[in-house]
Amino acid sequence: MPDPMQILAEPIGKHMRTDPTRIPAGSSVAQALDYIRDHELGGRVIYFYVVDDADRLVGVVPTRRLLKSRPATPICDVMITSVISVPDTATVLEACEFFAMHKLLAFPVVDGERKLIGLVDVDLYTEELADLELRREGDDLFQLVGVHLSAAEQQRLVYSARKRFPWLLCNVIGGMIAAFIADAYENVATLALVTPFIALVTGMAEGVAIQSVSLSLQTLHGRAPTWGALAQKVGREVLVGLLLGCACGFLAGMVPFVWKGSALAGMSLGIGISVGVAASAAVGIALHFLLRLAHLDPQVASGPIALAAADMITLLLYFNLCRWFLL
Repeated sequence: MPDPMQILAEPIGKHMRTDPTRIPAGSSVAQALDYIRDHELGGRVIYFYVVDDADRLVGVVPTRRLLKSRPATPICDVMITSVISVPDTATVLEACEFFAMHKLLAFPVVDGERKLIGLVDVDLYTEELADLELRREGDDLFQLVGVHLSAAEQQRLVYSARKRFPWLLCNVIGGMIAAFIADAYENVATLALVTPFIALVTGMAEGVAIQSVSLSLQTLHGRAPTWGALAQKVGREVLVGLLLGCACGFLAGMVPFVWKGSALAGMSLGIGISVGVAASAAVGIALHFLLRLAHLDPQVASGPIALAAADMITLLLYFNLCRWFLL
């Protein structure tokens, strides 16, 4: 009877399929479907992999998304560009980690140049690891996988912290710049009609910026970033931000008027929140596109950058309005 440890240590090349369906990167959906009809599909078809002229993996198209897209749509507009792939140097155990941690049904296997050489799917479990001869050893086998996964998760904790830390420095840098702005506008920032409302102005802008970031990550996930789509999304979010800002700015502007008896202070606060919220919404929605275009991870970087940018934009706007109206 095969030793479970021996199977887990085998290279993934012995267990992968070598017939993944490739779609040329320059295709339309109609051309991709014609390509699929003209080429034999091996095994269980779950995803279609998009490759460039050098056979390098550039994206993946789920079957459902391919079938529901319009024929003239470029395949680059429907494919998912952030593909999780298994290196050809991986073992069966390491491939098992991918299934356990990422919860996908298949993974492409790539070489050092990201050329697509094969794929592994759930058959790795159902046909290789769940063989009848190994069922008596199943507990030992999955215990081995579990122990290795626990060690991998500990390593991922350190990796996750290292990945997120540089972007958190944006908050530190943004806070320092905000402090410099407040110092540069000391004659305004220290006014009794201004100081109590600084936290309100920045808090409103930060809240809307994070909402826009979250909306962007949810609605644009997997779509290729384009400048046309960026302009459309930013324009729409600016209008939404203006509506939100005007409503919140009107309510907030009434507070200095009623509390401090100053219509000019209320006007400064109301306009500052209205325009600041609109600008913050635009920044939040645009960051997803810009970071993707720069090949950076928007899920990690968007939040800290959006918060820092919202603070700086809103403070500059609010202090200048207060200097104009109150001094």
